[in-house]
Amino acid sequence: MEKIAVIGAGQMGNGIAQVAASAGYEVLMVDIKQEFVDRGMATIQKSLSKLVSKERMSQSDADNTLARISTTTDRSECADVDLVVEAVPEVLDLKTSIFSELDEICKPECILASNTSSISISTIANSTNRPDKVIGMHFMNPVPIMKLVEIINGDETSEATNFAVVAAAEKMGKTALSCNDSPGFVSNRILCPMLNEAILTLQEEVAEPAAIDGIMKLGMNHPIGPLALSDLIGLDTVLHIMNVLHEGLNDDKYAPAELLKSMVAEGKLGRKSGEGFYKY
Repeated sequence: MEKIAVIGAGQMGNGIAQVAASAGYEVLMVDIKQEFVDRGMATIQKSLSKLVSKERMSQSDADNTLARISTTTDRSECADVDLVVEAVPEVLDLKTSIFSELDEICKPECILASNTSSISISTIANSTNRPDKVIGMHFMNPVPIMKLVEIINGDETSEATNFAVVAAAEKMGKTALSCNDSPGFVSNRILCPMLNEAILTLQEEVAEPAAIDGIMKLGMNHPIGPLALSDLIGLDTVLHIMNVLHEGLNDDKYAPAELLKSMVAEGKLGRKSGEGFYKY
């Protein structure tokens, strides 16, 4: 495996492009507008400069990493890549249309991976004629720092596909841990109900946000409290994943808190909107 395409130059996409290029892969970063790929490249340059200033990377390695990344707004340029990692918004129709298009564009042996945090890999795979070569490659945010890649096998993902993607993730300096396709996979099936429970604790006036977060940080050794983490992830994303769990597992224990729903409706999404459980 030598050449990787990343579809989407946003927060996750540019991070994936950076770690892939740092590992020595030729990377093609694709988005629908030139301004999006330009913004993605600017973020990568800033991230690499920070690593150089902290002496975690030499200037020549940073320059070589940048030189290995090319950009385009034309998905047909993915024709010769060995692996595609899709990192577009969590909208099923958008993902299936992209995978269907990539299936037509990419060479038959190319693996198609999704960075989805909650959408069924088997459903995405059904939009292609190569379901054995479709897999989940769920990087954690921020990608250059977080060590985990959650690898999700769809119903028809082959062992060879899993092996190749695990090897690619490890070459990027990540620990790759595999699971089978199920709503929320492992990470969000465990994490998001905990965040939702913290929101219910606030909704029911059991404690104030600082106390809830402080108890989990100091008592459970969590590096960040659940409400602050919800703000970091984005309350709209937490709500989306709770809905996926609630509908996919058909169990009311996953019903999203009313407070979560009302805050999202009011546009209080956390850090990205300037206000969530805390003001930023």
